[in-house]
Amino acid sequence: MKITYLGHSCIHLDTGKHQIIIDPFLTGNPLAGKPADEIKADYVLLTHGHSDHISDADSISRRNQAPIVAIVELANYFAHAGLQTIGMNLGGSISLPFGKLKWVPALHSTSVTRQDGVSLYFGVAAGIVLELDGLTLYHAGDTALFSDMKLIGSRRPIDLAFLPIGDHYTMGPEDALVAAEWVNAKHVVPVHYNTFELIRQDGERFVSELQKIGIQGHFLQPAETLNTETWS
Repeated sequence: MKITYLGHSCIHLDTGKHQIIIDPFLTGNPLAGKPADEIKADYVLLTHGHSDHISDADSISRRNQAPIVAIVELANYFAHAGLQTIGMNLGGSISLPFGKLKWVPALHSTSVTRQDGVSLYFGVAAGIVLELDGLTLYHAGDTALFSDMKLIGSRRPIDLAFLPIGDHYTMGPEDALVAAEWVNAKHVVPVHYNTFELIRQDGERFVSELQKIGIQGHFLQPAETLNTETWS
């Protein structure tokens, strides 16, 4: 499986048979790894309804005829725009052609403010556990550190976790190190940092700190790909 980091929290997964994109924020992202109109996807997965996670969901879904899978309130928003959606909620799981996914908690807000100043509520924030190609992946979405992360790791070992380290809006590097241990991650890719000045962090240093606690970290530049067949 090829795992490409596209900047911020956007991840593209390519199993060879299916392509999945998570939290597409490319248009307007100064560190985007690829233009939105070049993205190929069979499914669009959204952790929550902030603009820096959903801004290109409509265009990618529409162009690829790819269903959007999200918490039900957010899914309904895109369904109203005429897109294919699968609305779910925390604790729910579903088997799709590429594998199985389960929605787990995240501690974060989720809404978008319209031009008239009215905020649209998009349900709760979530993390996603994906089982595909014989691996278990965990995209934490935007979240603070919370003790129930231990439950996520106790159900099954996490082969690869995508954890936010930006601080200010999410947990920072110190809390992300604890999260990596609590979810029992074998590999970790840091996300949600450096896109804006408020979330500037040192991804290489974070990966170095992971090594000290026995976890394999991967510092990826936007557009850089991790191939699971070659990782150590």
